Amino acid sequence: MLDLLRPLHVSTIFDGHNGISAAIFTKEKLLDNVLSAIPQEVSREEWLQALPRALVAGFVKTDIEFQQRRETSGTTVTFVVIDGWTVTVASVGDSRCILDIQGGVVSLLTVDHRLEENAEERERVTASGGEVGRLNVFGGNEVGPLRCWPGGLCLSRSIGDTDVGEFIVPIPHVKQVKLSSAGGRLIIASDGIWDALSSDMAAKCCRGLPAELAAKLVVKEALRSRGLKDDTTCLVVDIIPSDVPVLPSIPRKKQNVLSSLLFGKKSLNSVSKATNKLSAVGVVEELFEEGSAMLAERLGKDFPSNTNSGLYRCAVCQVDQNPTDGLSVNSGSFFSPGSKPWEGPFLCPNCQKKKDAMEGKIPSRPTVIA
Repeated sequence: MLDLLRPLHVSTIFDGHNGISAAIFTKEKLLDNVLSAIPQEVSREEWLQALPRALVAGFVKTDIEFQQRRETSGTTVTFVVIDGWTVTVASVGDSRCILDIQGGVVSLLTVDHRLEENAEERERVTASGGEVGRLNVFGGNEVGPLRCWPGGLCLSRSIGDTDVGEFIVPIPHVKQVKLSSAGGRLIIASDGIWDALSSDMAAKCCRGLPAELAAKLVVKEALRSRGLKDDTTCLVVDIIPSDVPVLPSIPRKKQNVLSSLLFGKKSLNSVSKATNKLSAVGVVEELFEEGSAMLAERLGKDFPSNTNSGLYRCAVCQVDQNPTDGLSVNSGSFFSPGSKPWEGPFLCPNCQKKKDAMEGKIPSRPTVIA
């Protein structure tokens, strides 16, 4: 059972676009959808191990529910769960979370899903049926960042955006780390901050200040550097021993510590596909990292089925279904002889359809006119 003496802390950034409804809806629904995907009556360690794929299920479920509203807004999400010294971050879009620890090492805990900067995401979008290109203006000149068409979105992952193809997916990048007892500081902010400041700049400008003042200073520094051109929301969360009032400032001579020496590795039935393999030095342990946009890879084959009187529970929406109504492990009869069978857990018809659409296997959702 969960230890109530160690309460969870959740911090989130929602950066909406094309309206605010997706951000508000996600704020109200996402946490409950994540928690509903975690098995009950489990130990704290089992709960933490189940959290990464519960985050995937919760993000996808929230997106499906918002699509049913037939509204066209969308939102980025950076969702941070802190349990003791363990930090789990799930993100879609281009808001960002960084970790600053004593010693001056700054590390990025999220991956930006901007088409302009993420070649792997551009390839996935085009392979799934989308088109990537810049905005054409009069005279045939191309301007601005790379966008996905239809819709013209600069991001490859978000929640909402019902007027854009399903290849804009809500499947988050998830990273889970465990801090040492020395603790650390999280800076979570929208893209207006990161367009103006690097991760190192944001961390350095507010070291030695309490969290609330630190967040205000990061925003002030971003506005001073670039002006108000986009949303500039910032949260600062300190994870520190109770007898330490604030993380100290770092002498400048220590700023060149290599971030590649930050993380230690721990085997937890998870596979990290990070390109920057990090060495073990005992400062922070990397417990999990996965960013694939393929739902089968993210949910895994051993997702609990929660059978109840012959019914199976959908791994995404958590609704009990007759197994003949959905798609479950080794259900090759749903496929033609030449196709690859679904190798994940049970999905209801609605969530199966969502999975296939995200992978470009069925026509994308129609354009919605507001």
